[in-house]
Amino acid sequence: MVASVFELFKIGVGPSSSHTMGPMTAAADFAGRVADDAVRVQVRLYGSLALTGKGHATDRAILLGLAGHVPAEIDPDLAEEEIIGIRSSRRLNLAGRKSIEFDEQHDLLFLQRERLDFHSNAMTFVATGMDGERLADRTYYSVGGGAILSQDDIGRNSPDEGVWDAPHLFRSGAELLALCSATGKTIAELTAENEAVGLPPGELPVRLAIIRAAMSACIDRGIRSEHAELPGGLRVKRRAPAIYKALIARQERALSDPLAVIDWINLWALAVNEENAAGGKVVTAPTNGAAGIVPAVLRYYERFAPAPTQQGMDAFLLTAAAIGSLFKENASISGAEVGCQGEVGVACSMAAAGLAAALGASPGQIENAAEIGMEHNLGLTCDPVAGLVQVPCIERNAVGSIKAIEAARLAMLGDGTHRVSLDQVIETMRRTGLDMSEHYKETALGGLAVNVVEC
Repeated sequence: MVASVFELFKIGVGPSSSHTMGPMTAAADFAGRVADDAVRVQVRLYGSLALTGKGHATDRAILLGLAGHVPAEIDPDLAEEEIIGIRSSRRLNLAGRKSIEFDEQHDLLFLQRERLDFHSNAMTFVATGMDGERLADRTYYSVGGGAILSQDDIGRNSPDEGVWDAPHLFRSGAELLALCSATGKTIAELTAENEAVGLPPGELPVRLAIIRAAMSACIDRGIRSEHAELPGGLRVKRRAPAIYKALIARQERALSDPLAVIDWINLWALAVNEENAAGGKVVTAPTNGAAGIVPAVLRYYERFAPAPTQQGMDAFLLTAAAIGSLFKENASISGAEVGCQGEVGVACSMAAAGLAAALGASPGQIENAAEIGMEHNLGLTCDPVAGLVQVPCIERNAVGSIKAIEAARLAMLGDGTHRVSLDQVIETMRRTGLDMSEHYKETALGGLAVNVVEC
């Protein structure tokens, strides 16, 4: 299956694509189905959603979704006011159409000892009528990157999950390289032709520009933020504004430092993920927890590449999405399923491939860059302290951005031939995720989450 560019890059809100955006989308979908008849809605969260949902703002996302909001359209500042109103009145406007009682203590249940079989990020919504009779119930799974599956979607394809009538179908890196060889086209060109299906002429560049602009705006908001501390209780301070001021102050001295560019890349990645941790507007790339890597590396290309072009920026995103599609379809991009290798690891692989493409690498070199990007993130655990997308998540994006650039440069020193294929690394990542203890899959039950004292 070929996942769409716009399935991997979605505009939404932080702090988590799987724990915030997915639940909000599911809640809005269910509310829209039952709003005319329901007088009560109860929500049951399972697995990772129950264990780290409070730190990931799942509770807030559910309230906003039931009130009819969706991630791409919500204003984070206005959302805060609505949350306060719902909690103080114990009422919400179901799907924006009907006021009902909603008492979080009884209607939003975090079932931390229960896990559904299909996926750790599971939630069940139950609607009841005037006489207490059950009108409807529906279980959803937040499978990563803000995407959801309902109980009815399991086992069948959903048109929202891919480009089904695409002219260039591929299920593996080997098939993708074979298509490039047979057609003489680049990975970006094949992806562009897939995405053009069903779009008006000229629409694809416009939609790519919107994604780029949203990524860039997120960096700039993170740099300009006047909020010194991130929410959640860990007392984590924002670093991006201070780093930016320091870099500006020492620009002349930086000319003699050959590694000064690394400071800028770190800044851009930190800025995005600090915004994400604060619940701001971000672009999944492919998830919120890993949202800083692709934007930081893309801005590196724009600011520091010898001759950056519009075509190069488009090729970056199109190629990154093709690589992300392989991970999404053959393994996972969910930290709750395979650990952080499925988030930061995949983002690193995507950014490495995108940068190599923008710099004019061959398809073989691009595939090698993607392979290197993941190979050195294998086994990366998801162990957020206090269940917040802050420690170690924010710094991991900075380090992952540098790894992605290193992977692209290392691949371009060769001719594209290498011993370990991207497909082998993807399968290794999948198996590693299966072998990984649940303690290291976004449950806050192991790793840094239990070895760092919260105070």
